[in-house]
Amino acid sequence: MKEGIHPNYRDVCFVDLSNGFKFVTRSTVTTKETIKMEDGRELPLMKLETTSESHPFYTGTQKSVDNLGGRVEKFRNKFAHLKK
Repeated sequence: MKEGIHPNYRDVCFVDLSNGFKFVTRSTVTTKETIKMEDGRELPLMKLETTSESHPFYTGTQKSVDNLGGRVEKFRNKFAHLKK
């Protein structure tokens, strides 16, 4: 590989701000902050709003509009008499 043309690919700590969940993976993301890990390493820190630990789709708390009897059900009931 040519020197100097590839981004810096290294271990980075990602932190979910909603619940404090941390995970380390390799990335080329550039950050200004660092974090001291339990094993003594100091890694670049990337803060995230949501991860698979807090997103409703992955946690099983996602709600479907059809199952809630919400706007879709109200619309169907309101215009049911126009159905031919």
